[in-house]
Amino acid sequence: MLDLRRRSLVRRLVLIAGAWTLVVMLAAGVFLTAQFKAAAIRRFDSSLAVLTDDLYAGSTIEDGQLRAPVLTDIRATRAYSGRYWAILDKSEDGAIRPLVRSRSLFDSDLMLASSQIDQLDAAPGKTQYFDLRGPQDKPLRAAAILARLPGYADPLVFVAAEDRSPIDADASQFGRITIFALSILGVGLILAVVVQVRFGLQPLFRLRREVAAVRRGKAERLDGIYPVELEPLAVELNALLAHNQEVVERQRTHVGNLAHALKTPLSVMLTEASQQPGQLAEVVERQAQTMREQVDHHLRRARAAARSQTSGERTPVEPILDELAVTLERIFQDKSDGQGIEIDWRCPEDLAFQGEKQDFMELAGNLMENAGKWCRGKIRVEAAPQGEARMLLTVDDDGPGLTPEERSQALKRGQRLDEKAPGSGLGLSIVDELARAYRGSVQLGESPLGGLRVTLDLPRAEG
Repeated sequence: MLDLRRRSLVRRLVLIAGAWTLVVMLAAGVFLTAQFKAAAIRRFDSSLAVLTDDLYAGSTIEDGQLRAPVLTDIRATRAYSGRYWAILDKSEDGAIRPLVRSRSLFDSDLMLASSQIDQLDAAPGKTQYFDLRGPQDKPLRAAAILARLPGYADPLVFVAAEDRSPIDADASQFGRITIFALSILGVGLILAVVVQVRFGLQPLFRLRREVAAVRRGKAERLDGIYPVELEPLAVELNALLAHNQEVVERQRTHVGNLAHALKTPLSVMLTEASQQPGQLAEVVERQAQTMREQVDHHLRRARAAARSQTSGERTPVEPILDELAVTLERIFQDKSDGQGIEIDWRCPEDLAFQGEKQDFMELAGNLMENAGKWCRGKIRVEAAPQGEARMLLTVDDDGPGLTPEERSQALKRGQRLDEKAPGSGLGLSIVDELARAYRGSVQLGESPLGGLRVTLDLPRAEG
């Protein structure tokens, strides 16, 4: 099940408004249909009450016989016309028998249920209304009154009824029209809510875009003008950005001061050791050089970490690869029996690294220089986008390559797989740690050229 806390704010507001609109529209539809039907039945009952009163007022007893009035409603004279009336006798034992009925009933009778008779007994002389089943099993609406006529022993029930099918049909049609109209209104309201929410939340979307621009380095702070509800948030975010920048700069200063404070004593130790040859001097010189490399390494790592957290600089990749290729081809021009090396590099013109130029030059330069040391003559470099936020830098060479066991050791700091090769063994480890500082990674594999393939995953700057 989808966690409601993770739903978008727009969707949540639209769903709430949609659910409320649906409930209100259904309630309104049911209420309006019920009111229309009730109003129609009241008008129906009024017409039946007039007919019942005419029956009661016009009926007489002559020589002990009931004489019904002559009614002018022509519908009561046609068989099964839907308009009926009858006068019923209610004996002392409660039995009901018809005395006079309209011609429209033909061979049927209007008979009341015992509960309806009891209702009439409870309020004699008052018109009561019922739902009956009439001729041909049609639904009827009936009005009845229980009263006595002078000269007749038993009470009489005067009943008038009419087919209520037209009322039900009109109510059903009204309900359908109401549902259709309310559905259109509901859809319109939901669309209006969507537009209102999207428009109302525009400042929030703009705030998100500005925060993303700060993260990508396109801006240093939030400069937009926001409503009073969002202005405190924007102020706090700017204060947080300023605080983070201050903390990072303070840490970079501390690291730089420490590194420079250590470099001077190390330089003195190296100078003194070089002036006094001997076994002890060699040990001191070697260890001091190692310490200097360590200081440079951690200083470089601290700078890279700080830049990756605060900098969103955009560094074009193509010119750097071009510059490195030209430089390395000159450096290794005497390799392969004087034939030099060939660096085939490819890169889209608009590809950019999200970070400082110096860091990317160190990353790409270390990889390409390492490939130049070990290749037989060919190096292939390819930079390509990987999605919207990442890029891949792949360096292949035609050298001897590395076994899987050697690849797992190659990224360790100071690890040298061939002591005869020049260098300190820090190249790939520097690349690995610098890439990690930018939340990237380094992968070693087998190159199609026969040597080593190094794949570097780095953040990509937007165009």
